[in-house]
Amino acid sequence: MRIAVYVPLLLSLLAPLGGRPLSERCEPRLATWLLTASSLALGAASMISLGLLAVTGLIRVPQLADLGHWSSRSARGADPAQLSIALVAGLLLGGTVIAAARMLWRRTRTLASAAVDAACMPARDGLVVVEDEAPDAYALPGLPGRVVVSTGMLRTLDEPEHDILLAHERAHLSAHHYAFVALAQLGASANPLLRPLASAVTYTIERWADENAATATGDRARVARTVGKAALAAHRTPSRIRTAGAALGILGRRGPLATAGPVPRRVAALLVPPLRRHPALTTATAAVLTAATLATAEAAHDLHLLLQTVGAWR
Repeated sequence: MRIAVYVPLLLSLLAPLGGRPLSERCEPRLATWLLTASSLALGAASMISLGLLAVTGLIRVPQLADLGHWSSRSARGADPAQLSIALVAGLLLGGTVIAAARMLWRRTRTLASAAVDAACMPARDGLVVVEDEAPDAYALPGLPGRVVVSTGMLRTLDEPEHDILLAHERAHLSAHHYAFVALAQLGASANPLLRPLASAVTYTIERWADENAATATGDRARVARTVGKAALAAHRTPSRIRTAGAALGILGRRGPLATAGPVPRRVAALLVPPLRRHPALTTATAAVLTAATLATAEAAHDLHLLLQTVGAWR
């Protein structure tokens, strides 16, 4: 097969390099959409590329070639891809399919459990206050979702900061941020090279919620202080462990980016004017996704021609 089949795999190596610039320089809502789309599209394109390469190996096996009325001998001569590459692609494809299926199953179960928990929680205007000395706050997806806040967090923050906290958590629910996280992680499970993109999404959804809170309250500096204050309180008193991925909290401690200091970055972003859409980064992302799509289509066409050729030579 031609070079087109390898393009999505090459782009998967390069795309994570743009994750940090997108999350830091682009408006958070747009950055979340671009990062999620990139993770999902490149993950799917990578799986298709591996599948196409694996097929070139399968048609070289006489017993399998006979099922499609192809000539295995002709396939060995007509396809430039080496058999070892096809075999490796097949093994990698099997692993990615299993990983993606497991991730999808776990995420589905987690969200279903969260929805059941939310439905069982008595709430007032969607707010649930739990008796817990550990400062904690998170959004629990459901129909409807719930904002869960501990009494320890309420005592840590003052009244205006309560409004900021609620605006932040309600932004998570109204914008369905859990769906962005799930889709980005699905793409990363299909292609582990894309994990930096999925991690960046866990940061940009927090930035998105921060900006919504700043817009709702009209005080960016106070939102920055609230984020920092909540993070410091939680650091001193670790909150109880919740089901992984079930909640999206104001503290932004739900992903690998925590080791890179997401809270200081969020506070710094709130102390400057809001970011605007970045045309250059948007264009570059669109170009990458377009190239991956076109290359995948071209590779599929190459395989179609190959199958026609080995079928005609039978």
